[in-house]
Amino acid sequence: MLKRLLSIVPVLVVGVGLASPSARAADEIEAKVQVCAKCHGKNGVSIDPKTIPVIWGQQQSYLMKQLRDFRTGARANPIMAPIARDLAEADLRKIAVWFAAREWPERKAAVKPLTPPKGIEQCAACHQPDLRGGPPAPRLAGLDPDYLIASMRAFATGKRSNNLDMPSFMRRLSETERSAMARYFAAL
Repeated sequence: MLKRLLSIVPVLVVGVGLASPSARAADEIEAKVQVCAKCHGKNGVSIDPKTIPVIWGQQQSYLMKQLRDFRTGARANPIMAPIARDLAEADLRKIAVWFAAREWPERKAAVKPLTPPKGIEQCAACHQPDLRGGPPAPRLAGLDPDYLIASMRAFATGKRSNNLDMPSFMRRLSETERSAMARYFAAL
């Protein structure tokens, strides 16, 4: 019996040793996303939805691009840029995967406008017909209208330019049209 037990011990030690690196890696990513949770929320609802977007359940490719853009300066943000610069490239991908795998947070139902606003068809071409996003475009449905308006305005004024199509499209729309779109997206 003792001989049999001793023959199993090396197998157990090797098995535990092989499992530990992935467990440690998961723990490391969990620790890193806790930094994100301070603003973006522990349950997916940010501390200020008007200025900080939902990233739980957001498109992985979009999250990865934004993290890279914050890191390189292609997208300016005094809070996100230093955080992204301190992360390794491999961690950017793991963080994007972690947030993309989360469920989009439940929210109180908003009243959806009856008529889609002018120009919505162009949005659906990239952001998908339901505006829940898909590579490479982010989900717009359910984001806070004030956040969306600010993002659209930043593209229209050139303050944000880390997308080749958005600035020219947003410049063609009036502030009223951008606001109508944002309110429509938020209500979805």
